[in-house]
Amino acid sequence: MKLTKQDIDKVRHIEGFPIARDEDIIALSRPPYYTACPNPFIADFIRSNGTPYDEATDDYHREPFAADVSEGKNDPMYMAHGYHTKVPFKAIMRYILHYTKPGDIVLDGFGGSGMTGVAAQMCGSPDIATRAQIEQEMKGSEIAWGQRYAILNDLSPAASFITSNYVTPENPSSFRDRAKRILDKCIEECSWMYETEHVGEDGKPVIGITGKPIMGRINYTVWSDVFVCPSCSREIIFYNAAIDQEKGIVKDEFLCPHCGSSLAKKDCDRVQETKYDDVLETTITVAKQVPVFINYSVGKKRYQKTVDQSDLAILDRIEATPLQYAVPKSELPHGYNTEQPKRSHGVCYVHQFYTRRNLLTISKYLSLCGNDAILRFMFTSININVSKLYRYRTNGKGGSLSGTLYICSTPQENSVLQALERKIADIQTICREFEPTVYNGCSSTTQLSTIPDNSVDYIFTDPPFGGNLNYSELSYLWESWLGVITNNRCEAIMNSTQGKGLPEYQTLMEQCFIEYYRVLKPNRWITIEFHNSQNSVWTAIQEGIQRAGFIVADVRTLDKKQGSFKQVTSTAAVKQDLIISAYKPTSAFIREFEDRAGDPEMAWEFVRQHLHNVPIVADGNRDGKLDIIAERQDYLLFDRMVAWHIMNGIPVPMDAHTFYEGLRQRFLQRDGMFFLPDQVNEYDEKRAHMELDIQQLSFVVTDEKNAIAWLNYILRDGPKTYQEIQPAYLQELHQSKQEKMPELLDMLRENFVQDEKGAWYVPDLSNAADLAKVRRKALLKEFYDSCVPGKAKLKVFRMEAIRAGFDECWKARDFKTIVAVGEKLPEAVLQEDPALLMYYDNACARI
Repeated sequence: MKLTKQDIDKVRHIEGFPIARDEDIIALSRPPYYTACPNPFIADFIRSNGTPYDEATDDYHREPFAADVSEGKNDPMYMAHGYHTKVPFKAIMRYILHYTKPGDIVLDGFGGSGMTGVAAQMCGSPDIATRAQIEQEMKGSEIAWGQRYAILNDLSPAASFITSNYVTPENPSSFRDRAKRILDKCIEECSWMYETEHVGEDGKPVIGITGKPIMGRINYTVWSDVFVCPSCSREIIFYNAAIDQEKGIVKDEFLCPHCGSSLAKKDCDRVQETKYDDVLETTITVAKQVPVFINYSVGKKRYQKTVDQSDLAILDRIEATPLQYAVPKSELPHGYNTEQPKRSHGVCYVHQFYTRRNLLTISKYLSLCGNDAILRFMFTSININVSKLYRYRTNGKGGSLSGTLYICSTPQENSVLQALERKIADIQTICREFEPTVYNGCSSTTQLSTIPDNSVDYIFTDPPFGGNLNYSELSYLWESWLGVITNNRCEAIMNSTQGKGLPEYQTLMEQCFIEYYRVLKPNRWITIEFHNSQNSVWTAIQEGIQRAGFIVADVRTLDKKQGSFKQVTSTAAVKQDLIISAYKPTSAFIREFEDRAGDPEMAWEFVRQHLHNVPIVADGNRDGKLDIIAERQDYLLFDRMVAWHIMNGIPVPMDAHTFYEGLRQRFLQRDGMFFLPDQVNEYDEKRAHMELDIQQLSFVVTDEKNAIAWLNYILRDGPKTYQEIQPAYLQELHQSKQEKMPELLDMLRENFVQDEKGAWYVPDLSNAADLAKVRRKALLKEFYDSCVPGKAKLKVFRMEAIRAGFDECWKARDFKTIVAVGEKLPEAVLQEDPALLMYYDNACARI
């Protein structure tokens, strides 16, 4: 099948359509399975292979699943290409096996290097060891081995191209023969550029039996920046002055070899040189770099030498060699990661990231590849390592800095010929022959218009999180060679050069989740992997998920030291990798909820649905202990119910204590968790043979809400006096500077009851309701007296008073007060508190 201009015209309007000529999109594509633009063939693929959703007959049910995502990073499939971020496909296999059956359709709208597609395929053909390991780990679960279909999408043409080579069938022998044939032609034309005279211990050339110097094959050449001494104005070769080979370090201070001045790198200016650039056909000024030493091989033995006159003569000959094959004439875009090479070295175009000899060799190789996708894929896999981004290290463990385009002062120029030669074996190991089952395209996940409503069975996704990585900038080198560039207008990142902060990022991510919600079948699951250390980004992601309509049923954090998951009960967990499990409610539930908006009984219907989708038992430690399931605890059930109402613009039908009382009347309670009648027997059976992991209930007290939860926890076993409580409380207290925390005694008086001996205990529900009314009245008085008046920013405030006030204003539909107070709060406080942000954003939308 061919991709035609008419096909491209059908999808040209879709968000994220790449920046490229149609000819380059067509050349890169492998239709119908892969197109370097929005894939116009996906709808036909779903019609042919998908199962239509029928709610009347649908009997699907799964609980959330958490698996060890640290596994599988040494697999050849994972290692074949160094994409910016990857989730090991063997970890993803566990999710797919849990949530789907053979023949189901899996979606990943942030496909990256395609590991979700690989996982979907491998569920049909796992190796023996992987199959045995997964079956052992998932013992007791129904595992249906068999290939799944997958739809992958990414905004980046480089990512979608890399994906296509992972999930497209390729004969290993055919690949090897083609690659070696082209490499041999490159060696024939380019090997002279990677030769150096072998020298003896005396530094003189070693003469062979032919009477000519023995030539070695260059493995790599180390280059060095050249600086100007501020004292004597003479040139200093940085490598010679600052690298201590014996200690294997770069000196913070070094001596000028000419005048003896003690210098630091920051004290010196780089020497600039002007030369003609035949790609740009103009004169350019760049930072001067000179070769300092060469690592080379003669036979199987390695040697090292200082660059000599014969090497300089070869380099002069290389500089004079004209380019015969095409190279990209691509100027670096304005960006966070692209400024360093421009500023420090004058590298403003893609071809300037390569030495002349590597540029000549790369252009020769790609000219021979033509449109052979896997051979072009092999080049992208070595691209960074044969550029000036590769840093020399005296210990031999050089490499490029991930997540940036940094050029150091001592770059290591690796041989393109050797890099290609080594990579052939790596790529051959991932070549497989199979029936293609993955459709892959390039567009923004904010508009998945080629995918019909309610057509996808499961979503696994690892989206960009905040400003962790600026993908479009980091992929620019790859994409310039491929001829298809990311359209970053809808790139969901935080990037000041693109004018995107947290609000813009949140808006884009919310639109992505809305599209995910639209295409996912009701009563089905989405798994989101999250890695970011900022609470504000975590809050934005949670709100985006909920505003789209999903209900979060489980959030777990991977303990990489123990290889186990723990359920998240505080925002401190965002410093680790999180696994978020959320589901799309059934259409019948949504219709009934809309018809009976505000009816208290619908709050209980929400709870029933939620408990039905929350894990009954969880052995996350793999040590025989049961986890506490936070989603089954009263406070979190209340939070989920409130959030669902607010996100749907409906008044919350009851307060917390009314909810808690109703919860105890309608549902069965075990170990502080609530269950449906048909669930409790399974929990009791497990509980009889396993110990509960109560360590999960430990708290870090950061605000008043945490403090009250902590007090409830420590008073669970009986009354305690103030003197018993206070020392332990102070140990756990880590108060934020904005929080106006009440005194411990005041919190005890407002929320708990004293016995005749003066010890504090948790009140029964009737007393608790009265206490709650008194406490709420006091909180609202503080809100209206201290937070509402005036226009000045609030610096210190009682967070619980703000929460209570926002709740009261929401019930009264006083959205203006919510917005006015929200704008007086410090931005970080608003962005990092899910409850406040939820009220504020929804109030903004209504005024």
